[in-house]
Amino acid sequence: MTYPPTGEKEGTAIMRMGTGKSADHVPKSMIGRVGVALVATMLVLAACGEDGGGGGGTTDNLKLYNDKGAWEEFFREVGELSQEEIGLSMEPVGYTDEPTYEAFIMASFRTNVKPDLFTWSTGHRLNEIVREGVIAETTDLWTEAIANGDLTESLKPYYTIDGKQYCVPLNTAYWVMFYNKQIFDELGLQPPSTWEDLISIADTLVENGITPFYHTAVLFSFVWFQQLMVGSDPALYNALSEGTASYTDPGVVAVMEEWKQMIDKGYFSDPGDETDPAAQLKSGKVAMGAWGTWFNTSMTQQEMTPGEDYGMFFIPNRVPQNNQTAVLFESGPLCMLEDAPYRDESMRYLEWWVTPSAQELWSNSRGDVSGNPKVEIADPGLNEITQAAGTDDYVLYNRYFEATPAPVLTAALDAFGAFVVNPDEYHSLLETIQQANEDYWAGADG
Repeated sequence: MTYPPTGEKEGTAIMRMGTGKSADHVPKSMIGRVGVALVATMLVLAACGEDGGGGGGTTDNLKLYNDKGAWEEFFREVGELSQEEIGLSMEPVGYTDEPTYEAFIMASFRTNVKPDLFTWSTGHRLNEIVREGVIAETTDLWTEAIANGDLTESLKPYYTIDGKQYCVPLNTAYWVMFYNKQIFDELGLQPPSTWEDLISIADTLVENGITPFYHTAVLFSFVWFQQLMVGSDPALYNALSEGTASYTDPGVVAVMEEWKQMIDKGYFSDPGDETDPAAQLKSGKVAMGAWGTWFNTSMTQQEMTPGEDYGMFFIPNRVPQNNQTAVLFESGPLCMLEDAPYRDESMRYLEWWVTPSAQELWSNSRGDVSGNPKVEIADPGLNEITQAAGTDDYVLYNRYFEATPAPVLTAALDAFGAFVVNPDEYHSLLETIQQANEDYWAGADG
């Protein structure tokens, strides 16, 4: 797959690269009752003509329903390996339309047509379906996997609801700074260890006529908000996602003011530039860009050699935090229903999924990191990132896209997109996000 895929806008394409979701995925609230009812009716009719599962039988072939069409080839490779190792093959069933996929999963809670396994999202969306009482608990799996060293305590909280674990990590990606090594070498620059170092690097780049950082006004408009926020006050960052803090809080305003100052200093690229971000980094149009480790594939597709043409580093905290670096990450869950058609086989597959053998193929085929710290990633830079992220020197925080309730996220993406074009408007834009925040949590509390 090239980046950006032919015919896709830059923002949509980068979203595909980040999640493996269908190209037309945009943040939405949970599908409305009418839509779910329509899909449910269709599934009930389909169930009349087939055995929809519900237990009692056995199988050697599971179907994994997903909204990640970009990853079908990788799913099939792993399915072939699982057939060899545990006698269970896996067939991906991909959806190209996110609302249809979500409606199918939601409807399966109430019909006999159920997925063996399915992909979802962490954060509020996972909480919502777990509290429906239909998702299989995986607490024992997590306990054993952590004891074996196949999963980490740092990932556990993002799969924990009311003290129990659900699902397992489908994918994990850490948010890091990619940088053009040739530019750094020419100017005698080294990856920073402090925020002050990073700003000094940016100033040096500007002085030499090079734009320090990539910026965008579409979809990933939240990147610098999340980075400045979690690097300044991680507790406040978490409080925003939990509805216990306001977007007009002085700490949030301070972050927007810092972001504006960086824009005013010429640190960022044109947010409306639709040029391939990896191409911008390769050409030296920008020197650095913050992305999930999944962006590594975009770099290699630009025929850039990791460790020679580009590198990666964790972004330092804006405010020191007890000698620990706050790292944003994203992790998509692989789930099963409590009444999955073939419950024993589905659980056995989840247990196998987190093992080194499965994760080595899954991660290296996609050119990304693994949630299993035992896995040796072929790319030395990615392997170093993986090993470091599992230590006590780093604290993981859920990416803003997953941490934020969908209605609030929609308002925030629009606001941040407007901000990077007109940064003077940040006060009114924060008020707009806060209104969406208040509306959502008032409904949630009700």
